[in-house]
Amino acid sequence: MKRCYFDYAATTPVAPEVLEAMLPYFKDRSGNPSAIYAEGQLARQAVEHARASVAGLINARPDEVVFLSGGTEADNMALSGVAAAGCKGRHIITTAIEHHAVLETCHQLEKNGVAVTYLPVDAEGRLDPAEVRQAIRPDTALVSVIMANNEIGTLQDLAEISGITREHGILLHTDAVQAAGRVPVDVQALGVDLLSISAHKLYGPKGVGALYIRKGTRIVPIVWGGGQERGRRSGTENVPGIVGLGKAAETAVSMMASEAARLAALRDKLIAGVLAAVPASRLNGHPSHRLPNNANFSFDHVEGESVCLNLDLEGVSASPGSACSSTSTAPSHVLLALGLPPHQAFGSLRLSLGRWTTEADIDRVLAVLPGIVARLRAMSPFRNQ
Repeated sequence: MKRCYFDYAATTPVAPEVLEAMLPYFKDRSGNPSAIYAEGQLARQAVEHARASVAGLINARPDEVVFLSGGTEADNMALSGVAAAGCKGRHIITTAIEHHAVLETCHQLEKNGVAVTYLPVDAEGRLDPAEVRQAIRPDTALVSVIMANNEIGTLQDLAEISGITREHGILLHTDAVQAAGRVPVDVQALGVDLLSISAHKLYGPKGVGALYIRKGTRIVPIVWGGGQERGRRSGTENVPGIVGLGKAAETAVSMMASEAARLAALRDKLIAGVLAAVPASRLNGHPSHRLPNNANFSFDHVEGESVCLNLDLEGVSASPGSACSSTSTAPSHVLLALGLPPHQAFGSLRLSLGRWTTEADIDRVLAVLPGIVARLRAMSPFRNQ
């Protein structure tokens, strides 16, 4: 039985062209990019080519791109680095639906005297920019708003938010880990000052990512050592991983428009089919302002983890929500922020599509999911409530 992979939001397979680009840098071109001899300079050239490719993906300058270990480190550096720089104040504004890499960093900063305001969102996961304006204080240094939510796929209006932050001389960071490579990301049009990217969300390798830092932004490193990445992130560069991220960025630029249209059509078929075939089901997130590859559902009187385990037995890989919190027994903080009661938040299913998703995969989910939910409901002690 061919398995159907529906967890591209958790991670993507490494694309063949990405792997091919990386392989020489594991063996034949294994120089340290800080070395002055030929092997080192070849590695340096590869890193700088990748930097230019990532910059091209987001319409940035190459010297504004810093390579690091992934989206989590990028989020940590953006928030902690700006807070440590202390250029304006010690107040941060963020939202209740951020990735844990942002929320947990905020919690740690609060322990060190940084004030954090967590803004609410509406029932579809959208932040009202007016909430940002109202939350600004004289000591506000940074606003951090996720571009596309990792669980429900809702897209935020960053351009309007950046108009507010610039008016007040406040930096704006966005976690674009789910968005980059799936929808257009233009740091100039968005008006953001810092932006996080992770390679393994766009068919690159795990363990590498990037932080865009607009020229002139004051930020303190969070990793110290040899002063690599122009002193902003010490540690010998992960050359194969960086090459992979660069190649993935190049591929995304060439494929994004056509792939987004293809996936959006499959996504819409999936959403319509699930809502029609499964009673007492709802779509989580905004119906149109969402990623082209994301469909997140809640089902009354079932547990999302049980749905996923039964889907796995049918050859379908899916997730109840964020892979980064899969070991938690608490309901999704994102769904609770949307106003869902805990029993509905527990009954969530995220189906995320990608490059190798086919219409046959959609048909397979629609064939097996309604029966799975019906069987689980029949065993639920809450089915008649």
